[in-house]
Amino acid sequence: LRSFRKNFALIIDKLPLIKKESYIYDGHAARQVLTTLFSIVDSVKKIWADGGYRGEKFIQWVKEQFDCIFEVVEKKKTDKGFQVLPRRWVVERTFAWLGRSRRLSKDYERKPTSSTGHVYMASIRLMLRRICKERVLLQGAALEAA
Repeated sequence: LRSFRKNFALIIDKLPLIKKESYIYDGHAARQVLTTLFSIVDSVKKIWADGGYRGEKFIQWVKEQFDCIFEVVEKKKTDKGFQVLPRRWVVERTFAWLGRSRRLSKDYERKPTSSTGHVYMASIRLMLRRICKERVLLQGAALEAA
């Protein structure tokens, strides 16, 4: 889970994306996202989140509601300077991919539905490029074998 420009709560590699008001605490938005996620997909066993989602009550709520491990990935207080955090790169990579889309590079949209639609369009474009690339590679291998 990660906030996107302080207005989105989204799940990487799964479907739910909820546009939230910027004044809503990330933990409250996460409850909405997780409830939506588990209504669609029930095979999630572990969730990694950044430091905005820490808190024993919230972690206990996730465990009781969904029988799922919720792990907060954050820098140790004893570490100084830059530290590579496990699993954090997956989230940051996704934001970088979405940020390549012109309409998502800055916060142009006024309505939450517009922003959400542009995130979905950028995600669809990424998936289509991956599918087409794999298909071209498979066709090329078939032609070489013939």
